[in-house]
Amino acid sequence: MPRAKSDKDRKIFVLDTSVILYAHNSIMNFAEHDVVIPITVLEELDQFKKGNDTKNFEAREFIRLLDKLSMDHMIHEWTPLNGKTRGNFKVLMNPDNKLNANVIFGEEKNDHKILNAALYLKEHEKDRKVILVSKDINLRLKAKSLEIHAEDYETGKIKNISELENTGKYILEDVDPAAINKIYDQGYIEAKAVLGTRKRKSNAYYILKSDKNSVLAYFNSDENVLERVDKRLAYNVKPRNAEQTFALHAIMNPAIKLVSIQGVAGTGKTLLALAGALEQRREYKQIFLARPIVPLSNKDIGYLPGDIKSKLNPYMEPLWDNLKFIQNQYKETDKEFQKITELVNQEKLVIQPLAYIRGRSLSNIFFIVDEAQNLTPHEIKTIISRAGENTKIIFTGDVFQIDTPYLDSQSNGLSYLIDRVKDHPLYAHIKLEKGERSELANLANELL
Repeated sequence: MPRAKSDKDRKIFVLDTSVILYAHNSIMNFAEHDVVIPITVLEELDQFKKGNDTKNFEAREFIRLLDKLSMDHMIHEWTPLNGKTRGNFKVLMNPDNKLNANVIFGEEKNDHKILNAALYLKEHEKDRKVILVSKDINLRLKAKSLEIHAEDYETGKIKNISELENTGKYILEDVDPAAINKIYDQGYIEAKAVLGTRKRKSNAYYILKSDKNSVLAYFNSDENVLERVDKRLAYNVKPRNAEQTFALHAIMNPAIKLVSIQGVAGTGKTLLALAGALEQRREYKQIFLARPIVPLSNKDIGYLPGDIKSKLNPYMEPLWDNLKFIQNQYKETDKEFQKITELVNQEKLVIQPLAYIRGRSLSNIFFIVDEAQNLTPHEIKTIISRAGENTKIIFTGDVFQIDTPYLDSQSNGLSYLIDRVKDHPLYAHIKLEKGERSELANLANELL
């Protein structure tokens, strides 16, 4: 991108800590414009540099990047980011302002020091537009109350979330009844006979309808055919609607190594994934079922009373509930019931927080990641990049139910995955639409 014609055209972006913890290389993504890092941000990053979570990795990588970029420059001076096509950066020390956010908001805190940095630049760089960039909505609102331009960090953000709604499943009306009969009779049909010149996406699912009959189908891109999809049991769990049937087909299809399942609470995402894993248990060395820990009130679990097991159990309980539901499809004397207990005792089936599994080798593993909407894009990439031979990964979640403060429906890892990997031959995505937990649960979802 060519450099702006004058300093006046170049904006100054002030980065908040939340942006750097989201993406350590964010400083490089502002084209020819200049970037300011308040010293308060560096002080906050210092507190995050120790640990094994993704935010700790991002903090360490940013500090290394800043050290590399600064070289022999003083960091409080404008320093080139990377050649002529990009702007400069500097670290701004705590300035003295006429307007003081600590006084205005009646409390001294780091967020207000970051606002003071933006206020200082706005006062001393009158010819240039100063913009605070933060993933913290509340900080952006405070900035706007001080007449500071404030924006979310947009890089990597899904522009049109509604497009993800149509990924994976298609409904075709007015299909030739003879074509549907052929799919029933021989189990498949040439894709061209039904789809014609329509664009074909790998591992797409279809509901084909005519005025006489209908059929569920799957597009096999290797064979270029539409295959019939039948409802099938997985560890005595039976799909209750077309979307669940598609999801279980993807979970059980050995050619598909990566699956994402989107849906609101009660649609059966985790249940289907776990049932499918148990049905295929002989094909894998272990089944991992994990979820990220998002503490209530954003407090670290260290604040909670008890030992580590008692602290983590409440977060893992929904996963155990799904396992118990599947187990209770059988009598206690049935071998299937006893097999689940045996798998848990022998650690062939492991339910743990994601942080405990992230560093492990993922070869010959069936890996289910629940509540994936609470992961960052980098965390999703890290998990998938660790997959070894004969590993299958299922991500489940609801992109509209975010429990972490710095993610939203457009910037979370699950949305990022669906958008970036769609139409890949190793990947399938299904959106579950109908709640199957109970009539009472459906009442809550639809009317309350």
